[in-house]
Amino acid sequence: MSGTADHASGFRLPPLAAYVHIPWCVRKCPYCDFNSHAAGPQLPEREYVDAVLAELGQRLDQVHGRKLVSVFFGGGTPSLFSPQALERIIAGLERRVGFAPDIEITLEANPGTFEQAKFRDYRSLGINRLSIGVQSFQADKLKALGRIHDGEEAIRAADMARAAGFDNFNLDLMHGLPEQSLDDALQDLRTAIAQQPTHLSWYQLTLEPNTVFWSQPPQLPEDDTLWDIQEAGQALLAEHGYAQYETSAYAQPGRQARHNLNYWTFGDFLGLGAGAHGKLSGTDGVIHRTWNTRLPKDYLDPDKAFEAGRRVLAPDELPFEFLMNALRLTQGVPATLFTERTGLDLRELNEARREAERRGLLSPDAQRLVATTQGQLFLNDLLQLFLP
Repeated sequence: MSGTADHASGFRLPPLAAYVHIPWCVRKCPYCDFNSHAAGPQLPEREYVDAVLAELGQRLDQVHGRKLVSVFFGGGTPSLFSPQALERIIAGLERRVGFAPDIEITLEANPGTFEQAKFRDYRSLGINRLSIGVQSFQADKLKALGRIHDGEEAIRAADMARAAGFDNFNLDLMHGLPEQSLDDALQDLRTAIAQQPTHLSWYQLTLEPNTVFWSQPPQLPEDDTLWDIQEAGQALLAEHGYAQYETSAYAQPGRQARHNLNYWTFGDFLGLGAGAHGKLSGTDGVIHRTWNTRLPKDYLDPDKAFEAGRRVLAPDELPFEFLMNALRLTQGVPATLFTERTGLDLRELNEARREAERRGLLSPDAQRLVATTQGQLFLNDLLQLFLP
């Protein structure tokens, strides 16, 4: 099939979000494979914001009249930036692209960077959701993970978020940590739940290439312990009203992360900042993935391009690309969304869909594309069936 394809008449430009990457941290964690760099004594805030706004100007032809449904400041540790710096980015996005009336604007923050006045200022800018990187509340686990905060600071961060006016915040928590027991993991979860976040991201630590943990692996729990942690943790979260709606995301009713839902439903997003990735659809139905130059010094170099590369997703790649996202959702998506987001006829999936149903990995529901419980557990096996 060609790169332009005979797109079905049901194709529609998807919602548009923006991801803004702030690539600096106080210290690089040994498990982290994100594009993050230890901050020096002085961050180049003004220069970096200038670059982000200049990049945004270059991407306006990819907006196609859409307003932003969400903005996510990720990193790194975006809360290292001053409210004045973030205000310039938010104002630039609103002025040049525009905001949906109910826009969700999320800022990632780490407990060691919390200051009450600063976070009150963030809230006044229109940032209405925080994602707080706790990872654990236990001293030995935090030390093993190279975190700069302790458990008390993590609890204070949640208190300060509420005091600053944030009634919608996520706690980011890991399990399967070095030498972690079932009791350790459940104690972390209970402590997190006690902070009454509206959302919990709870996921297993994995060893990623190009990290300290990859070259010097810590002692991780055995598979049986990991399975026990997963089962008991999910039961505990459900008991306290946190419904699992995605592989590692749990939310109180109506508090799902709208920015992440846009990813999982194959929406579009502008990727701004060093190392940011984007996904953008044209009015002709052609879909591009983009990625930026990674190193901040290169991103700030006026003689170098912001964008390091882009590629068109070929039509035969789209089933896998779409389902790689959509099947992470525990309730899946309406089957009609496949055509709306890819421009392809739903019948393109028929052969692989029948095989996935036969193996018990995909629900036979004709109206939805949704993995079975077995399919959620073996998601990679399910997705392999839809590879070109």
